[in-house]
Amino acid sequence: MGLAQYAIVPVQDEWGVLHDGDVKSRYATKEAAFESAVAAASLALREGHEVHVSVPGREAGENALGIQGAYS
Repeated sequence: MGLAQYAIVPVQDEWGVLHDGDVKSRYATKEAAFESAVAAASLALREGHEVHVSVPGREAGENALGIQGAYS
């Protein structure tokens, strides 16, 4: 089987899931993008693929959900 890679990436003031070189959807929070990526990764895992999911760490001035200017 193949390798399925999902990367959470910033897209302007939102977040996206990079897969196969394309970001198809945008999400308001990093967490929402992560949940979408994990759902897709779960399907790939059931199909027998090796799965990699990556999420960037928090930037200065960003909360845990990836929202700039929020401190919680």
